[in-house]
Amino acid sequence: MSLYDDAVLVLKDYEDQNDLRQAYLDHLADHPDGLWKACHAGHITASALVIDPEGGRVLLTLHRKLRMWLQMGGHCEPGDATLAATALREATEESGVPGLSLLPGGPVRLDRHPIPPPCHWHFDVQYAAVAPPDAGHAISDESLDVRWFGYDEVPEVADESVVRLLEATRARLAA
Repeated sequence: MSLYDDAVLVLKDYEDQNDLRQAYLDHLADHPDGLWKACHAGHITASALVIDPEGGRVLLTLHRKLRMWLQMGGHCEPGDATLAATALREATEESGVPGLSLLPGGPVRLDRHPIPPPCHWHFDVQYAAVAPPDAGHAISDESLDVRWFGYDEVPEVADESVVRLLEATRARLAA
């Protein structure tokens, strides 16, 4: 199965945010290259909120270009077999945390946001990844900083998209 096929199946199986989910599926139907950064109409990305559920913390990166505290994530690459693999690879690379594991149940949320030209949109498929106990972390080339924040601190440092992702992740953990 191709990454494109996996993306379509993941989105068809996703049972929330119906209008946005359909926009993602329409984008892929209209743009066979819609997974790749070269698609200027926008492209699918995958991210993961790294969590320490035992400590009630999330690991955020201070994005070098955007200068915002965000979850780990980025572009699909040709070697990625699935969107989940993309999210896990990006989270591992950007956090420096080995041994991350994605929460079961597929994506936690979808978030479409504008990006600067020449592209127009990121269609982000958002997962959550659990860090092993006492996980260390490292700052990647894409970050200015990487830091743990308590759940209650996230609204003070991050934008609404990260807050919504944390809320959805906590709901998934509680289920």
